[in-house]
Amino acid sequence: MFEPVIAPSGTLLGLLQRGRGDGTLHALAAPRAEALAALNHCVLDDPRHDWQVENRSLYYARLYLDLHGGLDEIEAHLFGAEDHLDTEESRTGLALAVLGHLASYGRHDALLLLRRYAATGTNWAWALDELAVRDDDAGLRALALPVLARFAADPEGEAELAAVVRDAFEPRPWRLWAEDPRPSVGARIKAAREQGSFDRWQRQMRPSGPRPEWGVRAVLDWAQAGYERGAVLHGPAARCLSAVAGPEDRPEILAAARSGAEGERGAALHHLAEARDPAVLDLVELAANGDSRPVAEAAVAAYRRMCGDDAVARARAWVRRTDDLGKAAAEVLAGRGTAQDAGLVLGALRGTIRSAGPDAPELAVLVDGVGRLDIAVAAPALRHVYRETSSSQLRGRVARALAATDPTFATGFAVECLWDCEETTREVAALHAETGDVRVAERLRRLAADPAEEAEVQTAVRNRIGPDLQV
Repeated sequence: MFEPVIAPSGTLLGLLQRGRGDGTLHALAAPRAEALAALNHCVLDDPRHDWQVENRSLYYARLYLDLHGGLDEIEAHLFGAEDHLDTEESRTGLALAVLGHLASYGRHDALLLLRRYAATGTNWAWALDELAVRDDDAGLRALALPVLARFAADPEGEAELAAVVRDAFEPRPWRLWAEDPRPSVGARIKAAREQGSFDRWQRQMRPSGPRPEWGVRAVLDWAQAGYERGAVLHGPAARCLSAVAGPEDRPEILAAARSGAEGERGAALHHLAEARDPAVLDLVELAANGDSRPVAEAAVAAYRRMCGDDAVARARAWVRRTDDLGKAAAEVLAGRGTAQDAGLVLGALRGTIRSAGPDAPELAVLVDGVGRLDIAVAAPALRHVYRETSSSQLRGRVARALAATDPTFATGFAVECLWDCEETTREVAALHAETGDVRVAERLRRLAADPAEEAEVQTAVRNRIGPDLQV
């Protein structure tokens, strides 16, 4: 999948792509045709950098409702020829999820599109999952034949069907179809479910990992073999070492961490970090200064998992490094440092914004650290990240940090956060937004009455309804 092209943050399209609350507010104030064009652009060309963790579907569905938007463009997107050429879930997943929310709000046209796509579309399994939690039994039973027709009635087709049934995210349709009296439906689904259960049992009976009789050398060899075939086993191997290693094995593990092969060194470093071995910090620095990029990455990852005072003390010495170990040191201080480290964390935040921009992955931990340490002078930098980042997950973390550091948050960004695409951000807003603003009172009432809203958000809303807000 190509990286999405994000419009500037000051434009309507840019606001909607980011999922910001101001996107909804600006769309409702803009000419309807312009707002719908921008909304359709977002839904048909998913703007998320990571569609598996960032939310947009409910945000866009609510805006379709507010704009009384039609679904013609979504229909053309789903049923065009490209659906058979580009079969990646990411091409149609957002549109299908939006249709699912619209169906929950009573849009029958959205429900019909989902049924039709589940019967004929390439990403049919996603559509079926949306219907599984929204459609009635009759609508789901009508899909049995077109879905089963996708699987040939031969051993290969039956094996594919068994795998799909076994791994189904929402089991309700398959359970309904298993009750169908027709042999071509009910009996076939039952056989597929039995085969799926047998497959799971076979996997459990043929473990390929460590054996109880293994020792330190066997675990290190296993980690190296995994590395050579492209599987990073540092974490699992470290846990195995914790189970089999005794005090007499420490010299062998230290030697592996210092000069073993890449897979061995990664496993040994992770084990020593988890055990808080007194030699591990020097070994981490040695690996970070070495010539092997994989070993350096393993050492930094192991260090990030350390939580003792010795790791924090070493972070103060490493935080000014310009490599990955320096970034990890800043993250350690952000997560576990004390008030004396506020200046170092703030410097790391500003430096990361200057060098890597407002979408840098390492900003997440630094932003949390700024909020945890209550660094008030960081508010201007946080506001910049809030406005510019294209990551709704990061923006939510910034909102929490601003709530702790910025006295203007309640009357500023907290208000627009009530319309944000992320439920955790809406929750923060519900706790902090100034209820003297008429928009806030009305929005809280709507969130409290919306059955699609997350329980945590509604709990936060109800905590404000009462002395602060009468409904």
